[in-house]
Amino acid sequence: MTDVITLGWRERLALPQLGIEVLKAKLDTGARSSSLHVDTLEAFEREGDTWLRFSMTVGLRHHPRIVACEAPALDRRVVIDTGGHGSERWFVRTDVLIAGRRFPIDVSLTDRRHMLFPMLLGRSALLGRFAVDPSLSYTQPRSRSAFAEPVLRVIHERHHGQFP
Repeated sequence: MTDVITLGWRERLALPQLGIEVLKAKLDTGARSSSLHVDTLEAFEREGDTWLRFSMTVGLRHHPRIVACEAPALDRRVVIDTGGHGSERWFVRTDVLIAGRRFPIDVSLTDRRHMLFPMLLGRSALLGRFAVDPSLSYTQPRSRSAFAEPVLRVIHERHHGQFP
């Protein structure tokens, strides 16, 4: 078993396969799954499989950058929010890079524009890897490292999809 690293309740992470070098995330041990804010989302068929085309705005408030991606759909599941309301969400599998560790996670794509953090990293991603100390924040130094070639196809044009 690997050593468990203690992180704060909020941290910076990267989603290298999606072309996102830094993103603020809330680490939430009360949430089972992870979720990522997307501005647009569209499902489509490619060679008999369901794929998702989505975009998100990343970067600083004064220098935003739109990242548009395509990824195979992993699943569509009902997710129960903290208010007890269920909604059906699309999931993709992508790598996350946090605290020097890179590993795959399942993440739902949803509208989080009214939330403080564009990403929520749930306990399924944290389990066995990290402990969360709610008295800590941003424990890891900012990383400016280059990423490996993306596995998922990052699209450089803007797409206008709708939430299903």
